[in-house]
Amino acid sequence: MLVRLLYASRAVDPSPDVIEDILAQSRQFNPSCGITGILCYGGGIFLQALEGGRMAVSDLYGHIQKDPRHKDVVLLHYEEISERRFGGWTMGQVNVARINTSILLKYAERAELDPYSVSGSVSLALLEELLATASIIGRA
Repeated sequence: MLVRLLYASRAVDPSPDVIEDILAQSRQFNPSCGITGILCYGGGIFLQALEGGRMAVSDLYGHIQKDPRHKDVVLLHYEEISERRFGGWTMGQVNVARINTSILLKYAERAELDPYSVSGSVSLALLEELLATASIIGRA
């Protein structure tokens, strides 16, 4: 049974080294668990979609909730899926600094990443548009 989980969190330490460490760990760990997804980071906020088996995604989300690098972890969206939308990435990365602000304004009041102020379905639509506009890097 495949599922998709979308969550938001705030970085405890927003330094580039910490963000790169999170991405590196994801890319190393996720393939062995069958997890794919994308991570969007900007303004100290993570927006991440995880896809995979129900237990693997649930276990990973539980780990993220306890991870001292994250705070204010909020579940935005969870659904059973028939196919992966972000299957080409062990953990793709979105560089918010390089996104056309009109994409962010399409889904929010201001041109900044703030999944705390919109619904989970809006955050998922944003990620899908970023995928469609090739704003996601790091297919590894």
